[in-house]
Amino acid sequence: MENILELKQVSKTFPKSDFKLDDVTFSLPYGAILGFVGENGAGKTTTIGCIMNTIIKNSGTVKLFGKEMLDTDTTMREKIGVVYDSDNFPVYWTVKQLSNVMEGLYVQWDNFLFQKYLEQFHLPAKQKIKHFSRGMAVKLAIAAALAHHPQLLILDEATNGLDPIVRDEIQDIFLEFVQEENHSILLSSHITGDLEKIADYITFIHNGKVMMTVSKDDLLYNYAVLRCRESQFPALDREDILAYRKRDFQTDVLVSDGKAAQRKYKDVVADHVSIDEIMLLLIKGERV
Repeated sequence: MENILELKQVSKTFPKSDFKLDDVTFSLPYGAILGFVGENGAGKTTTIGCIMNTIIKNSGTVKLFGKEMLDTDTTMREKIGVVYDSDNFPVYWTVKQLSNVMEGLYVQWDNFLFQKYLEQFHLPAKQKIKHFSRGMAVKLAIAAALAHHPQLLILDEATNGLDPIVRDEIQDIFLEFVQEENHSILLSSHITGDLEKIADYITFIHNGKVMMTVSKDDLLYNYAVLRCRESQFPALDREDILAYRKRDFQTDVLVSDGKAAQRKYKDVVADHVSIDEIMLLLIKGERV
């Protein structure tokens, strides 16, 4: 399967900080949604900056649509819609002013489509953006990102802080977007419940390093946590253990094949695992 986005060993150091992006590698296929998961400060925004060339990486490669993007490559940027967590537009603009500016920036700007989203999201065209609620501002940013017909949509924690009704409405838009086989979404978020609903793949990042990339269905249906008593843990095969965490008299062990582990260790309880618990074990747990 071809990839719309590929990162290989992307690294970035910051001289005045202990944080660094360390050989980040993952890919996003066409027609898919990839959830980019990690705690605050894990490196999600820095990675997106490297993808968009707003942060200059020290090493590694980023390929979009099969090639690396240069600062002068406006044609490739036309194919990307981006929505950030913070203010996306000057707050003193009205929606009408935003539309006029975007029409001058994007060759494929579709004002009819933009107006369609404004009506769908119940956004007033004459009101200044500074008077919008958080949910309205995010809807506006998504409408603007989609109105120039991108193939790749990148969202950096954009849905955080929104109420469940608004998030559900936006999720429907995302699912409709990727019905086109040449469309994909990179969705950075720590609201893992949303990703369990719509993502095809999950990439976990912690402290600047990618811990793993795996299909969501594999995570939800195959991965499991073994609840081991203190006497049971030493008997586990080390090759089966992805991560483990000791809690009082119990040890939680993350495995990639819960059914096989249950057959192999008949006296150990194997529970289905959520993305939240996987992230917790990868971040707080230990490796063998």
